[in-house]
Amino acid sequence: MRCPVCGHTASRVIDSRPVEEGSAVRRRRVCEECQARFTTYERVLPVRTVRKRDGRLEAFDPDKLRRGVEAALADRPVPATAIDDLVDSVESALPSGQVQSDLIGRLVLERLRLLDEVASVRFASVYKEFQGADDFARELAELDGIVSPPE
Repeated sequence: MRCPVCGHTASRVIDSRPVEEGSAVRRRRVCEECQARFTTYERVLPVRTVRKRDGRLEAFDPDKLRRGVEAALADRPVPATAIDDLVDSVESALPSGQVQSDLIGRLVLERLRLLDEVASVRFASVYKEFQGADDFARELAELDGIVSPPE
């Protein structure tokens, strides 16, 4: 751990306690070189891998998820905070361990349908690998059945 004041790598822990309802540890440290005090936090990060359609495994990357959502929402009147909320919502809905890419796609699609219909069709065209106009028509009919209010 580098000292934020002098950059020295040696420090010692002078206090340690659980925080965030036991899900993290707060450590108070002192630099061995300049005696500056600083605080660090240790948190367990869920380890997730994604099983792709072709069978490959790769690490889950929330930035990749965000880029896909942003691409679907390009030129749409949706605030950045809504994108953050959507990505956070999908990420928190995922179990730890290995996750099928289809699950991630379904979760994103569900949330995009509520946020922006055009973006959901854009996303579906990539996620569901549309081949022609019939695929778009089918998706729009499904969207209409989900979103339209009862008469």
